[in-house]
Amino acid sequence: MARCVLGCSLVLAVSGFYSARDDVVELNPSNFNKEVVQSDSLWLIEFYAPWCGHCQSLTADWKKAATALKGIVKVGAVDADQHKSLGSQYGVRGFPTIKIFGANKNKPDDFQGGRTSQAIVEGAMTALRSLVKERLSGKSGGSDYSRQSGGGGGGGGSTKDVVELTDDNFDRLVMEGDAVWLVEFFAPWCGHCKSLEPEWAAAASAVQEQTKGKVRLGAVDATIHQGVSSRYGVRGFPTIKVFRKGEEPEDYQGGRSRGDIIARALDLFSDNAVPPELMEILSEDSLKTCVDSQLCVIAVLPHILDTGASGRKSYLEVVMKMADKYKKKMWGWLWTEGGAQMELENALGIGGFGYPAMAAINARKMKYALLKGSFSDSGIHEFLRDLSMGRGSTSTVGEGAWPKITTVAPWDGKDGELPAEEEYDLSDVDLDDVFEKTEL
Repeated sequence: MARCVLGCSLVLAVSGFYSARDDVVELNPSNFNKEVVQSDSLWLIEFYAPWCGHCQSLTADWKKAATALKGIVKVGAVDADQHKSLGSQYGVRGFPTIKIFGANKNKPDDFQGGRTSQAIVEGAMTALRSLVKERLSGKSGGSDYSRQSGGGGGGGGSTKDVVELTDDNFDRLVMEGDAVWLVEFFAPWCGHCKSLEPEWAAAASAVQEQTKGKVRLGAVDATIHQGVSSRYGVRGFPTIKVFRKGEEPEDYQGGRSRGDIIARALDLFSDNAVPPELMEILSEDSLKTCVDSQLCVIAVLPHILDTGASGRKSYLEVVMKMADKYKKKMWGWLWTEGGAQMELENALGIGGFGYPAMAAINARKMKYALLKGSFSDSGIHEFLRDLSMGRGSTSTVGEGAWPKITTVAPWDGKDGELPAEEEYDLSDVDLDDVFEKTEL
């Protein structure tokens, strides 16, 4: 019995390295993210095993260092034998392992100093000075998406358009918002996640621009925000899911290149998008849709007296059909009556004849291309398809600036009417006098 009590006491003494009376914070999977990863403090953390002799020898110095650093640097300890997931997450292979969690909590540094209390304190102060210098230079820590690969996007561009999602904002932004979401669940230590980051960032910027925010790309650090990750059954990294308002999320099945991601996002956009509005050019304000769009398609239709209402409507139906077909492009679509905007026609090389006509304008470059084929479904489709693929010749709009737009009344949807002829009263005219003056 005495042997049992002695044995049990020995086990308890060995496993109880630190207590609430010590200045060493005991860490585990339940409190690690909140205490360490989400904090702004500098942390020194010992990963130990209770059976490890070197760990037992370190205990007194670790406690003493923690007391000396109290209020300056946080000192913690993880029983990595019991909490193996934390140890493996940070690459712990032996005991004791000491790591410094500084500016980037997802990429801690190995502590290289001695194991005495004095050496531990000196190493902590060196790390603290380094952290302060980084902050003075404008660098900062944290666990944002761009830091999973050490910070810069890896050739994929800025990560500014990747929305950082958390347990706190996920429902508000994703579940309650109107946008369609592609959400990546990642772990900072995951190699495949690091490879995906530049592709995800580049795709996010392109999708944000092309869908005007109707489709968004987000990212969840699943090692920190475990609530939302477990809710959706995330088991491996990276996991990508599609969220549409009012529907169950679905697994993303596409490729992992930026082109694949953009294509899937645009498909999601077109599935949920309404056809763009086809607007008549009535004033200068009508051209705003061209300035805000990647490309602006302008149809110049025959005069209403030449086609009647039914003929004009048939032309408009052709244009609206093409607008629907290319709705994922987020282009602007306008029309005007031939002769109503002569300065615009001249700037586009239409010149007052050959109606119906069509021009596609890149407002940023002030370049345009003219439809050379038939004004039909197939002719316009071929024209726009070639433009999408970078084919076809272009010219500069007028003198490189938008021409003056005449303010006109909108079409009322009816047939045109010839202007009333002016009537003349000939009763007071002396026809003999007229004839005499015209004799040769």
